[in-house]
Amino acid sequence: MSESKIAEAGKKMTQAAYPAFRFTVEIEGIAQAAFTECTLPTIEWEIETVKEGGLNTHVHQLLGQRKESRLTLKNGVGTSQLLQWYIDTMNQKFIQRDVTIKMLDSQLETVLCWHIKKAHPIKWSGPQFKASDSSIAIQTLELACGFIEISAE
Repeated sequence: MSESKIAEAGKKMTQAAYPAFRFTVEIEGIAQAAFTECTLPTIEWEIETVKEGGLNTHVHQLLGQRKESRLTLKNGVGTSQLLQWYIDTMNQKFIQRDVTIKMLDSQLETVLCWHIKKAHPIKWSGPQFKASDSSIAIQTLELACGFIEISAE
């Protein structure tokens, strides 16, 4: 193999690794408050195993439906449209919204986007209060995810 082909193959195999601390969260296209953590949904498919008589070397694995997934956000407790969405849900006003998570590079340019359609709040966990602690009150917000699309921008 020639040196140019080796160099070309090396370029194709090289991938940029981006830090996990630069991201934005948008709901219905509006940037929300700063978040300390964002755990993206796991995308996993159900598998139906089919055993074929006389075939002893393997089993067939057929794809089924996508399993349910959740998005988890953590941030400081405060008033925001996001918190209001949770309060509305607690008051049985169920509204599904589109959520976009954008991963950013060092120039704050979008590298990857996770577009989550028809998300809705399913869990809110409040902070732990301690009189002896001086830390920020952190809340955990969990959203059920509808259709998920990942794109490079």
